[in-house]
Amino acid sequence: MSKNIVKNRAPAPIQISAEQLLREAADRQPESAPIEPVVKVHDAEEYQAHLRERRQHYEDNIRYRRDDIANWIKYAKFEEENQELERARSVFERALEVVSSRSPDLWLRYVELELRNECINHARNILDRAVQLLPRVDRLWYKYAYVEEMVQDISKCRAVFERWMQWLPDDNAWLSFARFETRCGNVEQAEKVLRQYVNAYPSARAFLRFAKWAEFEINNIALARTIYESALTELEPEEVQQARLFRQFASFEERQGEYERARVIYNHALKLLNLEQSAMTDEDISEQEQQKREELYKAYLAFEKKHGNREGIERVLVTQRRVKYQKQVGENPYDYDCWFDWIKLEESQLDNTAATRDVYEKAVAQVPPSSDNKDHWRRYIYLWIFYAVYEELANHDLDRAAEVYQTCLSLIPHKNFSFAKIWIYAAQLQIRRKDVTAARKLFGKAIGLCGKEKIFTEYIALELALGEIDRCRSIYNSYLKAMPHNCKAWSNFAELEKSVGETERCRALFELAIAQPALDMPEVLWKAYIDFEIEEGEGKRARALYQRLLEKTNHVKVWISWAQFEATPAGLGMDESRKIMEKADDQLRKEQLSEERVLLLDAWRVLEQEHGDVDSVSKVEAKMPRRIKRKRMRQDEQGNDLGWEEYFDYQFPDDEGAGANNFKILEMAAKWKAAKANAADDDDSDLDSDDE
Repeated sequence: MSKNIVKNRAPAPIQISAEQLLREAADRQPESAPIEPVVKVHDAEEYQAHLRERRQHYEDNIRYRRDDIANWIKYAKFEEENQELERARSVFERALEVVSSRSPDLWLRYVELELRNECINHARNILDRAVQLLPRVDRLWYKYAYVEEMVQDISKCRAVFERWMQWLPDDNAWLSFARFETRCGNVEQAEKVLRQYVNAYPSARAFLRFAKWAEFEINNIALARTIYESALTELEPEEVQQARLFRQFASFEERQGEYERARVIYNHALKLLNLEQSAMTDEDISEQEQQKREELYKAYLAFEKKHGNREGIERVLVTQRRVKYQKQVGENPYDYDCWFDWIKLEESQLDNTAATRDVYEKAVAQVPPSSDNKDHWRRYIYLWIFYAVYEELANHDLDRAAEVYQTCLSLIPHKNFSFAKIWIYAAQLQIRRKDVTAARKLFGKAIGLCGKEKIFTEYIALELALGEIDRCRSIYNSYLKAMPHNCKAWSNFAELEKSVGETERCRALFELAIAQPALDMPEVLWKAYIDFEIEEGEGKRARALYQRLLEKTNHVKVWISWAQFEATPAGLGMDESRKIMEKADDQLRKEQLSEERVLLLDAWRVLEQEHGDVDSVSKVEAKMPRRIKRKRMRQDEQGNDLGWEEYFDYQFPDDEGAGANNFKILEMAAKWKAAKANAADDDDSDLDSDDE
């Protein structure tokens, strides 16, 4: 029989979460940590017994965990608190032998023990042993020098620093030695120490610290300037080419009021580091150095803003941005937004026409690679538009602007797509050049190659401004042949004929328009036709149009508009308006259009309030429905039930059938429920009175 028995891996009937486990563990924890009992000592014998017990406890801890320095420190602190200094020293000595003599923390705790008990010589001996064993640990040397300076033994403190400097520590150690000598009043000795420091570490950082000490701590400006100059001449080229060195040197001269010297330093840095070109984005330098160079350039700009002239700072800024744009378009020549920014920069400069045109020519030369996708051309087309506008407005060269438009139109693949904006702008430019014939040719060509609605409307607006009505009619004919479904075009054409007094032509256009088999907005067209007949005083024609429109559609707004028209002085009066409303109400009730009936009754009530009396208004209000909430099953596209949803419906007073009966039953049920609730309240009040 096989030993590989398949276990039941089904989930347990009762699942336990991680949160429950953590909560149970927290509940089982003791409420508070055990408090050690307070030991009361009555005589010397009990005191010694207590000490033996505690020492045995510490010895056991040390025996169990010999490498734990904290146990040794606690043991020594216990002996110190009980005035057993020799025993505390013995504990530290044992720790240094047993645990590790390479632990700086252990040596420092040993020294602090001796200092707390004012045993200075013991502390010196311990520190001397420590620095001999661990000469690379700066904390021990700092502590050693601090102890010697604290007891005001200047010669021994200097000897400690000199011993330390033989190990060539870091920068802060040399500065600490120099500051010690400065506090003692030995400025020359401090300068000598820092000179040894820069000789030991010939770097820009060492020279900058030396110069900063000379400027701020001993206020020796000449020495600081000499140090900066020595850094530029004595250091290696890779150390000199650090932006931090030039920035601090220039800031030093600026603080001293030597603005010309600071400017010379900045200019020297710009040439040496080549900041105006591509050095700020050079891949050969580190990211940190690149950031420092950018900060140097910003510092130079800030300096020029404070102490320079406007032309100089603008020149620097323009050069920087121009280099940035050159790099971006070099990486991605189809980044048209970057081309726009570069063009805007060049246009902002005075007397810079040649450079601006050169940038425009480079930009428009980057033709989109795809001639099938119009989205790739949208931003590119605006380069040509801006180019033409620049030539027209900035250079007042209309001929060159016209050439720009012609070149652009020759590049666009009109078989795939076109841009009405270019055609319109090019034609409008010809108008400004007073060449109407060229503008008409452009519009005619645009109609053939592009044929968009905007071109027709602009061409008509041009001819209408020139007073050429016959040309407008001809353009409208082409417009309607191309777009017979456009109701706006039919309305505008009819409005044109109406404006010139051609009433019959206008009516014929409306008749022709409403006879079209397909229209995009027929309601606009019918409204315009009806308004036209009303304005002409042709009430019969307007009424006939309403009747014809209702044969096509039974929309409630048509009924409302017709009734409102009859209520006006041009109509047959309020009686006819009521007949129309009643007929519309009957029609909508038969079609069970509740929402439309509500709109109709609202409009009818407003109409009666304006032109009727109190009785007529009350009759309409009696027809107003009640708004009730109902439920229905919501279904998806496949007919599956998704659940019940609530919706609002209208219950009209004149509704008959099961709906009205159900509504009456619900109303009676609500009344019965309210009566039952009132009876229950009365019974409760009687019981309360009996209890009293």
